[in-house]
Amino acid sequence: MAETIRVTLPDGKVIEPAKGINLGDLARSIAISLGKKAIAAVVDGQTRDLHVGLDHDATVKFVTEADAEAQDVVRHSCAHLLAQAVKRLYPEAKFGVGPVIESGFYYDMELPHQLEPEDLEKIEAEMKAAAAADFPLKRSTLSRDGALQWANERADPYKHELISDLPADVTISLYSQGEFTDLCTGPHVPTTGRLKHFKLLSIAGAYWRGDEKRPVLQRIYGTAFVDAKSLEEHLKAREEAVRRDHRKVGKELGLFMFHPLAPASPFFLPKGAWLYNALVAYVRGLYQEFGYQEVVTPQIFATELFKISGHYDNYKENMYFTTAEEREFGVKPMNCPAHALMFGAKGRSYRELPLRFADFGRLHRFERSGVVAGLTRVRTFAQDDGHIFMAQESIGDETESFFALQHRIYKDLRLPDPTVLVGTRPPKSVGSDELWQKAESTLLAQLERLGQKYTLNPGDGAFYGPKIDFQVRDAIGRAWQLSTFQLDFNMAERFDLHYNAQDGTAKRPVVVHRAMLGSLERFIGVYLEHVAGNLPVWLSPVQAKVLTVMTDVVPYAREVVSRLAAEGFRVELDDRPEKIGAKIRDGALEKVPYLLVIGARERDSGAVAIRERSVGDQGATPLASFIERLKAEVAAKR
Repeated sequence: MAETIRVTLPDGKVIEPAKGINLGDLARSIAISLGKKAIAAVVDGQTRDLHVGLDHDATVKFVTEADAEAQDVVRHSCAHLLAQAVKRLYPEAKFGVGPVIESGFYYDMELPHQLEPEDLEKIEAEMKAAAAADFPLKRSTLSRDGALQWANERADPYKHELISDLPADVTISLYSQGEFTDLCTGPHVPTTGRLKHFKLLSIAGAYWRGDEKRPVLQRIYGTAFVDAKSLEEHLKAREEAVRRDHRKVGKELGLFMFHPLAPASPFFLPKGAWLYNALVAYVRGLYQEFGYQEVVTPQIFATELFKISGHYDNYKENMYFTTAEEREFGVKPMNCPAHALMFGAKGRSYRELPLRFADFGRLHRFERSGVVAGLTRVRTFAQDDGHIFMAQESIGDETESFFALQHRIYKDLRLPDPTVLVGTRPPKSVGSDELWQKAESTLLAQLERLGQKYTLNPGDGAFYGPKIDFQVRDAIGRAWQLSTFQLDFNMAERFDLHYNAQDGTAKRPVVVHRAMLGSLERFIGVYLEHVAGNLPVWLSPVQAKVLTVMTDVVPYAREVVSRLAAEGFRVELDDRPEKIGAKIRDGALEKVPYLLVIGARERDSGAVAIRERSVGDQGATPLASFIERLKAEVAAKR
């Protein structure tokens, strides 16, 4: 009698198939329909191919297109389908890596010529042909030496390097579909015929293994879904993301620019500078309410400072350095070391705590050219940065205060409630195990006390302490990390900071690193995309634009502009000898909240005809009434 194993299904039912049965046959033995629908299986929590043999007791859940796990399996398989199509069209192609990413997949490759956007259609057509052939995906294994020989036979240096980095005793898996074989750990769909709903999106350059000293490969991005509707919805969302792109919107609204002589460093134009400073002023107002003291600190320090703080050993590759008078200096990437010097510059009493320093100082970090992107990843920026020096017993109050401040800001900016992520100790860090355990347990205890739901993000803490990150989804569903609250038990140790406690002893303060908007540059980029450039009235560089219908009303239009400006509103006049329709169209493209049309009727009655950005024509109203309306909207941060 054949030996059997016990398999527990999701509904708790236990079946006893023959030992060694492959998962595809197991699905068909349960139900023919399941055998047709299944594309993979989750065995004891790990996703597996259907052709894998099962030789032990296990819990098994079959993955169909209705399951969340199906998405990554389909996308992973589409990356292989892409590589197969490219190899057919360009036999000289050499392949790097082709992982699944949040919105799809990509594959890095070396090709004999530079791809153009129109080449994507040709490659996609070849992918469809390979999918239609319904090739089975077959897994095989090799020793490390055998895999190296396989890579050598294909003269593929990138696969050879990947294999060389693996342990000598590792078993390496390959997947074949038709004439194409690739290095991969899987899992994959059973056959290429299961891949129907995919789209190639773009081409980019990418340094091999993210190292700017290595070759630049061509990266093809694509996306894939288990059904046509999801693909269509994603492509529409992508089109909307392109329409909202802050680089496009910022240029149209005249907010900022870039120049190759200052790579990845934005120039804020007058309107953009107004928006920038308005956000700073808004945060400054909150600082007064929440007990922060603003400070100004240097930008360049002797590298001894960064050796004390730990940045030199843990962050050096992201910093800029210079030499003067035979001494090395670093441009600060963060404000915390400077604030530690300020705290330690004199004796501190418990009566001064919590001491909350706030700093809008400019920071510089070296970001590789391959990862910079508009305002969201730059080399020079400022944060609404703060550091709180406190007694350990104040951690609860300061955590609660930060949550209140963060929720206030998100409410004023009409941002949705965030998801809370807790980052724990990363592989590269400073401090003892004891201090890290204390910091992590303290932070989690405060979240539990506040009844705050959170998700653990293992290994994502700062190098000096665990952190809480607030992740917000924008208007089209993309997640952005904005606010952060980082608990640091190490800084006081490294800088030998003390305060005189109430009992007369010297104690070390706990330090919190926190920001609400985070990088102002990055926040502006994210927020412009969230609102599609339609900034709220209180943040709009131009709140109202006065448009003249005829030259006879220009004197009255200028009076309207003067009245509004005297009330503190930001207003412009368009008295060009153009048709009113053209002026309205231009004002709409500039996304001005209010267009005020002035004709003879409005002049004679002391009124303005209102055209509101989000609504349209609102009719004529007395100028005084409009001023009161605008005041109310600005005060309410509409």
